[in-house]
Amino acid sequence: MELKYINEIKKLESFPRVVKLFSNQEIQKLLDFYKSLPITVHNKKQNVIKKRWIQNHNKDLDDLYVSKLKEVLGDFKMDNLKSDNGENFFGLMQKSFNAIKIHIDSGFDPNSIIYKQTLVPLSPYGETIIFENRWYEGSTMLTNDEDELKIKPKFIGQNERSSKHLNLYGSNDFNKSDHKKYLAHEDINNLKGLKILKVYKWNLGDMLIFDRTNIHCSSCNIDKHKIGLTTFTKK
Repeated sequence: MELKYINEIKKLESFPRVVKLFSNQEIQKLLDFYKSLPITVHNKKQNVIKKRWIQNHNKDLDDLYVSKLKEVLGDFKMDNLKSDNGENFFGLMQKSFNAIKIHIDSGFDPNSIIYKQTLVPLSPYGETIIFENRWYEGSTMLTNDEDELKIKPKFIGQNERSSKHLNLYGSNDFNKSDHKKYLAHEDINNLKGLKILKVYKWNLGDMLIFDRTNIHCSSCNIDKHKIGLTTFTKK
């Protein structure tokens, strides 16, 4: 699925940034909120527990979070899929026990002008790797694993699988030192042509903001598990 409005999307792109946005008390409220939400998906293969932010589950927290987003993103629309009654989810909260591999969260609608995604750490230890390489198709897991490439999406909201990235960004070998330090969970041959743009070390109170066209992943450095809140936006 190729995105239709690539030129418009490119005009909105910028370098990743980190904003100190939440107090310790607000982070605790978000963490308590996470614990109160029902599980949406428990992906046992990835060992990730996902919970969607349901509107009106905590109205005061809804208002706080949306106001914080507007403060740093300006004008935007949510792009997090919708509930059965048509309401936008405000984000996805994930408890990860394993490192997530390289992927893109560019959405599932080719007509969307995708904008920024945000990450709010809800646990103190973790790292997010953002690559300078960009992707202008729909949400995709990038892999050179033949078995993984056979998996086809069964519903809206499930990522495609692709190895096309291996022919898009040149054939330079990935930096071996960076691979050992951050990406030991990835086959180094799956990283050909990729270059790290930013290593974000998680810090409570922060919000990481980056373009939805940036290829990214978790680092291999996890202390038992990590919890983060991700929100996807569009124009």
